[in-house]
Amino acid sequence: MKNIDICLSPELIHLYDLADKNVVIVDILRATSCMVSGLAHGVTSITPFAELEACRAMKAQGYLIAGERGGEKVDGFDLGNSPFDYMDEKVKGQKIAVTTTNGTRAIDLSRSAVNVVIGAFLNISAVADYLKKQPGNAIIFCAGWKGMVNLEDSLFAAALYEKLQNDFHSDSDTLSLTHAAYQSMKHDLGGFVKNSSHAKRLGKLDIHKDIAFCMKEDEYAVVPILKGSELVSY
Repeated sequence: MKNIDICLSPELIHLYDLADKNVVIVDILRATSCMVSGLAHGVTSITPFAELEACRAMKAQGYLIAGERGGEKVDGFDLGNSPFDYMDEKVKGQKIAVTTTNGTRAIDLSRSAVNVVIGAFLNISAVADYLKKQPGNAIIFCAGWKGMVNLEDSLFAAALYEKLQNDFHSDSDTLSLTHAAYQSMKHDLGGFVKNSSHAKRLGKLDIHKDIAFCMKEDEYAVVPILKGSELVSY
């Protein structure tokens, strides 16, 4: 049986060998939720950048540029880090270059993997189905917040694992702990995440609508995967 594991923070990813793995990147609030929403709403591709200026330079190549630092939209960028930005009619058929505080860094750290997949509650069942069809083991890579573990990404990892238990084995204590936490919170995920440190941080920016939307399950069937430097629909 295939194996599945979890990395709770970019600061821990050096402990994992990604070379033969399918890696699922998750940054629920809000980078991966934006990426899923964008491709579901007709964006042609999304090119992630860890560095701000590298992303900014893509404007000259005809890309829409999306940027977030500390939860706030970067001055001069076309889009911020709200999933609703990625639903606007102006993004349809466009290529987007994006940089965020946590999510795009996690993608950059995963480029040695066999496959890099973008996960969110918005497409969780589609991601589970994709992983079931792929040969090889999997790692769920939580983007966290500036190197620290956060609640919403960890809960997603456990929720995804629960959908995969008949197809994947895990001997990870980290995943066991995360799954136990999920079992005690699954009856009200939105309520627990609403009171998480990152949600409170973002709440100060008055984006409660974003947080509520990002916790919806199975809004979309799209599975973004990394092809070369671009995220495209599988």
